[in-house]
Amino acid sequence: MSLQTGIHNQNMYYTIRHVTRFRYSAPIHQSVMEVRMQPRTEGSQRCLSFQLSVTPAAKVLHYRDYLGNVIHNFDIPGEHRQLSIIAQSQVEVRPLADLPDSLPASAWDDISQNEYDMLVPSHFTHPSPLLSELAEELNVERRDDPLSLLRELTARIYDAFAYVPESTAVDSPIDDALKARQGVCQDFTHIMLALLRPLGIPARYVSGYLYPRQGGSRSTPGASHAWVEALLPGLGWVGFDPTNNLIADYCHIRVAIGRDYDDVPPTRGVFKGKAETELSVSVRVTLADEPPMEDPPLPDHWATMGDGEKELTAQEMYEQQQQQ
Repeated sequence: MSLQTGIHNQNMYYTIRHVTRFRYSAPIHQSVMEVRMQPRTEGSQRCLSFQLSVTPAAKVLHYRDYLGNVIHNFDIPGEHRQLSIIAQSQVEVRPLADLPDSLPASAWDDISQNEYDMLVPSHFTHPSPLLSELAEELNVERRDDPLSLLRELTARIYDAFAYVPESTAVDSPIDDALKARQGVCQDFTHIMLALLRPLGIPARYVSGYLYPRQGGSRSTPGASHAWVEALLPGLGWVGFDPTNNLIADYCHIRVAIGRDYDDVPPTRGVFKGKAETELSVSVRVTLADEPPMEDPPLPDHWATMGDGEKELTAQEMYEQQQQQ
């Protein structure tokens, strides 16, 4: 199956609402949480606004890690049985430059070897006998040129694996998907990363969102998405989506990058107490016709707060914080 590409020549504006709710079977306390939900601003993408609302209310701080991901963090010392996190973003995505059909065969000699972290195995991308069998089946070796190989490998993974929601868990090793020949976007991304890195191609995991295009996709509606970026000579980091047999384009909204999923989960936290946790997640990506009006800026040291029910403007949230 040939690799699809999106053709678009206009700026796209998206509104994203990402809701995460934790419910606990017994009261807990001292929740400490990290959140990676703010879209990146770089290249063809710009995050125009971002608001994070936490219930029970908490002061939210943020920082950037060494890869440029924005990480929000907070703690809730009081007793609670539920935790809600609502992230709202507005993002502009500009048209991407057209890719060539291929690169010169000499491009293999020009691939950067400076991205060490993206060239070695990581938590979810370790080699295994099943991975070696797949590499042989798909003829994964240095041939033709790097871009042509990436196009082919994206399509071959798409054809070789069925997309089955909830067939694996977030902590599943790639062998689970390799055995069953089915999985979700996270599995396909990890498998492709594990195949590329031994070839000396720097490749990283991208978490984000996918706006549903005409004709649909294999991605789960209402969920986040994942794909691969490879560093190619003269082209920079180029995205490949083996779940949907696509080169990443104006429908792909980038949030965080890392070696694999373990570097970029949307939420990661701990709490004190003995309780079972029930998690529900809802993601909605919608088109906006034009860029949004700008709200007054918030102080740099905290992100947006709210009561989790009423939608507050940035100015209302600032005034609420000043009163505390």
